[in-house]
Amino acid sequence: MTQTDSARLEGLYRYPVKGLSPEPMQSLALAPGQTAPFDRTYAIENGPGRFDPDAPQHLPKINFLMLMRNERLATLATSFDEATHTLTILRDGKQVARGQLSTPLGRKMIEQFLAAYMQADLRGAPKIVHADGHSFSDVAAKCVHIVNLASLRELERVVGTALNPLRFRPNLIIDGIAPFAELGLVGKPITVGEVGLEVIKRTERCAATDVDPQTGKRETAIPSVLLRTWGHTDFGIYARVVKGGTASVGDPVIA
Repeated sequence: MTQTDSARLEGLYRYPVKGLSPEPMQSLALAPGQTAPFDRTYAIENGPGRFDPDAPQHLPKINFLMLMRNERLATLATSFDEATHTLTILRDGKQVARGQLSTPLGRKMIEQFLAAYMQADLRGAPKIVHADGHSFSDVAAKCVHIVNLASLRELERVVGTALNPLRFRPNLIIDGIAPFAELGLVGKPITVGEVGLEVIKRTERCAATDVDPQTGKRETAIPSVLLRTWGHTDFGIYARVVKGGTASVGDPVIA
């Protein structure tokens, strides 16, 4: 492995509820074979669902409210208290719902808000689901998602507009390696600070990346641009934690 002079970790994020807003973190304790703590710990079933908390299995994201089809979710800002599992939802800076997701009453408070706010997108009553140790990631493997800012700058150049990296739902944002070099790292190691990672696959993008995470507007065609320009729809990589430790913003990246 080699380290460039400037390769470093530029951002850390977790998504406590699938489809809702990210939470920026200054550091994350990453354990071998696990996701980022509290990442996609909860999800919102869109009507009657197949998720069984007593026998949790990975399900396609179509079962849940998600940005690919439910872009109005992006107009909501959320905060999550990991000690109490309390979710607070804001719209335009004002609190519109709050509930402790670990309790039936708390879940009901959030579900009632979503039933009204997302009414046009619903196939039935929304239901918040959870199972200890389960992550509602888009992939079955427990891993973290990495986006390279150099690749983003190349994409911005082609698209002709600034793109918020959070539209790609990364856990780790890195910079200082060549554009799209990350796509060639499948099967290879990455070190971020004291954390050891192994890249397991490239991230195939869907229409969720067309949604601006701040406005909720669908104003780009990212997968089409990727395919037309680079011959694939991949942007970002998934990596498995193989050596645990704490990753912090500013940590050096060796790839």
